[in-house]
Amino acid sequence: MPNPTIPRGTLIALGGGDDDPLLALVSELVPTPDTPVEVITTAVPRYPVRTGKAYVQALNEMGCTNVRHLRIDAKHSAANPATLRRLERAGAVFFTGGDQENITDYWLDTPAVELLCERYHTDPNFIVSGTSAGASVMPAYMIVSGYGYRSLTKGGIEMARGLGLISYVYIDQHFVERGRFNRLSHAVLKHPTTLGIGLAEQTGIVIRQGREMEVFGDGVVTIIDGNEVRHDNLGRVGRGEAVGGQNLRVHLMVAGQRLDLRTRRVLELAAEG
Repeated sequence: MPNPTIPRGTLIALGGGDDDPLLALVSELVPTPDTPVEVITTAVPRYPVRTGKAYVQALNEMGCTNVRHLRIDAKHSAANPATLRRLERAGAVFFTGGDQENITDYWLDTPAVELLCERYHTDPNFIVSGTSAGASVMPAYMIVSGYGYRSLTKGGIEMARGLGLISYVYIDQHFVERGRFNRLSHAVLKHPTTLGIGLAEQTGIVIRQGREMEVFGDGVVTIIDGNEVRHDNLGRVGRGEAVGGQNLRVHLMVAGQRLDLRTRRVLELAAEG
């Protein structure tokens, strides 16, 4: 179950594509260059070691001097004491892209995810970050399928449990590039109190202490807010029929803009007074 407390840590999610904006932000936000950073490749279906080494090198080049590749997968248990000690000591973790269900397969209901959530919710210096699949898995629930016009029909999307780091949001990635507005809208119609966040590639969000979200990167973050939705037909239509509703609110946000997650109000550009 998702942790109901307000997190004290920092969450960074990128929509995929070139990961340099996220890695640069992690290297900027860690307290010191030698802060332990763990690169987690659970989502990677093939060549996780090669992928892990590449990310370790990239973070080294950005000034992080204490970066390691941490494997949790079919051959590396999320209950391993050495793994838990590394998560306990880490100042930041980074989940790579790949298959998001690989992450939940090997992390859900394990000591590792319990520790990760505890660190994020209690440690103001802790950073949890992810790109693509590593971003979409962070909330309590995630969208795992839904394509084209079919995703606006009853039964046209599939949801599953996420890691539960943050509640009451969905994070969808490659959002603009893969035409995922329909499926995120459907997800918000199903659960109007949950805020939909669609991340374009090379574009992401920073959530500090669970209260305020800020956009970074070159593209657009799409916000779908269902708090005022009216007259949805989800309870009246059958499988395969079109779904609808009124008063979905949509925001298109760019770098520097912020959103108050409590009031759902878009704030001024960070550079403005």
